[in-house]
Amino acid sequence: MARRRARPPADREQTLEPLVTCWGCGQRTRVAYHRHRQVVHLDGTCAYTLVVRRCGNPACPWYRRSVGPEVAGRLALPQGEVGLEVIALVGRLRFGEHRSVPEIHRELAGRGVRLAQRTVTNLVYRYEELLALRLGDPARLRARLGRQGRAVLAIDGLQPDVGHEVLWVLREVLSGEVLLARSLLGATERDLAPLIREAAAALPVPVVGVISDGQQSIRKAVATALPGVPHQLCQFHYLREAAKEVFEADRHAKVQLKKAVRGVRPIERALAAGTGAEAEAVRGYCAAVRSALTDDGRPPLCASGLRLAERLEAIAGSLERVVAKGGDPRA
Repeated sequence: MARRRARPPADREQTLEPLVTCWGCGQRTRVAYHRHRQVVHLDGTCAYTLVVRRCGNPACPWYRRSVGPEVAGRLALPQGEVGLEVIALVGRLRFGEHRSVPEIHRELAGRGVRLAQRTVTNLVYRYEELLALRLGDPARLRARLGRQGRAVLAIDGLQPDVGHEVLWVLREVLSGEVLLARSLLGATERDLAPLIREAAAALPVPVVGVISDGQQSIRKAVATALPGVPHQLCQFHYLREAAKEVFEADRHAKVQLKKAVRGVRPIERALAAGTGAEAEAVRGYCAAVRSALTDDGRPPLCASGLRLAERLEAIAGSLERVVAKGGDPRA
């Protein structure tokens, strides 16, 4: 689709020049021509004039090769009209704060960045491509794992729906790096063992352990691909299984506690028109009870029933102290 509106004019101009000496022979280069480029940044739109130079030495391997400003690569992607910092912001809003494309478009507009909503969608794709290149850089991965001296693999599969392919992801636990991700129709030992071998062979350090959810096919595949390497249940699954009975008892206790404090909303409605200190205090207690009821925590590391009991006991103790002081909430 063609552009339906004129491109916003630039609010500033800047000229960029490359090194004046040739990279190949060290002699001074000559200006060949100029290129013009307009880039949208977070602080406005800039019109760049790029000076392009060429070497005139016939004996130089860089003879008549065009060399543009080295700093131009830090401004935007090749042929791109949006700065890299804008792409980074779009990626943070999309994947860090889980905002939708219309929400990101409104956020950019509020910052003074004028882009079409379709352009925002394209920037999300560009961010994903840059991130994939970064994560898949073998030199960076080897350097990071080399400093660790060892690797611990984590393997898990995600199936969107029954009958669909399973996305298997192998991750290095200590660094958090994703080593391999591949969709497979099967989840047998024969399917998973080659994946584990492939990920282990690409590592510059030995694998000292494997973590998984304990699925039988994964256990057999690890034993086949990495014989002798310790394999254990991941901490989350271990805690979940260990705390299952305690969690069920805690959930039952929370249900019973909720039954005992029902009727908060009618009290709030009855005091909606109240303006005195007593009505304000009662509304505060009702808000505290509702807040306690909705605070579920994160099981199994947090027992929401015990937390609810503690908070209700604190509210009851506060009410008893008010009564002991004569029922005046200001006391």
